[in-house]
Amino acid sequence: MPKAAESVTSLPSSVLVSLEMLGEHLRLGRKRRKESLRSWALRMNVSVPTLAAMEKGDPRVGMGVYATALWLMGRDDALRTLAAPESDAQALAQEMLVLQHKGGRCNV
Repeated sequence: MPKAAESVTSLPSSVLVSLEMLGEHLRLGRKRRKESLRSWALRMNVSVPTLAAMEKGDPRVGMGVYATALWLMGRDDALRTLAAPESDAQALAQEMLVLQHKGGRCNV
């Protein structure tokens, strides 16, 4: 098996947990639809081992595979808002600090 990229092996534990949860949610969605691994993999145009890895939250599985699974479940709309700028509280706070500094009202 090829060596995993350093970016995959050095993921923060919270990211790994989130991927595991996403994989589990996708697995439950497949099962609730009474789809076997094989039939779901065929519909996704991936191998059964790739689908099984995705359902375990394997970070080596491409985002497109996760996106296709969401699409099959009718949940691909969630991808459109996942990193929406208006929901990025940290960036908004940083922009406010810059505006405060430019206005000469640096209260930090």
